[in-house]
Amino acid sequence: MFRKKKQMLLLVAMILGGTLLSFAQETERLTLEKAIQMALKNNTNIINSKIDLKIAQKKIWETTAKGLPHVDVKSSYQHLFSVPVLSFPGTELSKTRVPMNPATGIGTTSEVQLSTGESIYMNNVAGTPIALGVKDNITADLTVSQLIFSGSYIVGLQATKVYYNFSKQTDEKTKLDVAETVVNTYHMLQLAEESRKILAQNLDNINKTLSEITEMNKQGFLEKTDVDQLEVTANNVRNMMNQIDSNLDLGYRLLKIQLGLQESTKLELADEMESGDALVKSSMLLTAEQFNINRNVDYQLIQSAEKIAKLDLNLSKMAFLPTISGFYNHNEQLNSTSFNFSPRDLVGINLTLPIFSSGERLSVVSQKRMSLEKAQNTSKYVSSSLQMQASQYQTDVKLKLERYLNQKKSKELSDDIYQRTMEKYKQGISSSMDLMTSQNQYLTNLTNYYQSIYDLQGARSKLEKMYNINQDSLNK
Repeated sequence: MFRKKKQMLLLVAMILGGTLLSFAQETERLTLEKAIQMALKNNTNIINSKIDLKIAQKKIWETTAKGLPHVDVKSSYQHLFSVPVLSFPGTELSKTRVPMNPATGIGTTSEVQLSTGESIYMNNVAGTPIALGVKDNITADLTVSQLIFSGSYIVGLQATKVYYNFSKQTDEKTKLDVAETVVNTYHMLQLAEESRKILAQNLDNINKTLSEITEMNKQGFLEKTDVDQLEVTANNVRNMMNQIDSNLDLGYRLLKIQLGLQESTKLELADEMESGDALVKSSMLLTAEQFNINRNVDYQLIQSAEKIAKLDLNLSKMAFLPTISGFYNHNEQLNSTSFNFSPRDLVGINLTLPIFSSGERLSVVSQKRMSLEKAQNTSKYVSSSLQMQASQYQTDVKLKLERYLNQKKSKELSDDIYQRTMEKYKQGISSSMDLMTSQNQYLTNLTNYYQSIYDLQGARSKLEKMYNINQDSLNK
């Protein structure tokens, strides 16, 4: 009885576990747009880029805060093992003569004889000792400072804006790079899925034909060589399918990494592979687009680099100007001496004026000026290179489009040839060698056809990235 209950509990646990596992492994259907948005949210490079952008925002406030009031409190404790003492000697009139002590100066300094014959002495006597400190003391200083003028601070404020824009442009470039990678991976998986589907249909047709000619061989109408030849063809298709399955497994793993998903997540592509008239039309529209270099993120980055070099030059020039700051200081002591001449409250202005540096500052300015000239030359070079690259990418899309159209026609023709050869083979008109030749020709053209689609989509992806066409969708 106990064993039956135990088996029943185990069965329930297995059922519940299977139910939970089915929920946990629910398939994620991905459109290309959804995949891109998921990558822009979860990709490691994107996350780090967002952190860099937040660092840039904090850097702006760090620079701004240098020109705002600063309040500092400083406290200290001190202990004196021996407190120095100071005493001021005094004088007094006395009828008693005191021997003079040269070391201390204590003693009779003068004598006056009265008419009565009595003598009055003027004596130096020790004064009341005054401590010049306290044995234990705690002091606290409060200082409020404010920058009044600094050329470096003014340039620094200007630089923070350029630095933040540079960080935003870098973030934009990271988004474009990640989106391009996801698009290429998605298209690769689409092609692999479609290729496998067609090869599976092809293998099904081959197996049906193989079954038919096997029966014909048993009846003596065909030789065993024909059966073996067709079985070799079937094995070749199976090997191709196995290779595609391996590529699909690696491709989906790669896509999960790019999207920031767990390895256990199951993915399914929701978009159909773009081909035919839709692919041709969208490609032709893309090549008709005009290149606007101001939208290109690489050009924006090089422009920002030139601005940074110009601000760097201005910063080196500001080293010739003075720096002025004001301050207020308040001092408190827990124990104080009788004679304490330190002011408790103090207000002042600090002025730093550079006078002579043996040409060091002039040398720095010259270096920054040359760096700016280099940045300007680089900007011109990049501008020309991007114009040429845009033209090259446009031409590449046109060539890939033409190759796709040719491969599409070749694939259709080879498919037609293969189907006719298959029918002739069934009727005994064509040989197994003819069938194998047409089969290999069809598979070769099929592979070239899908490769042409992938190449065309890759060329389009490069051109779209250069044009920054999807900028609005990337910033959602």
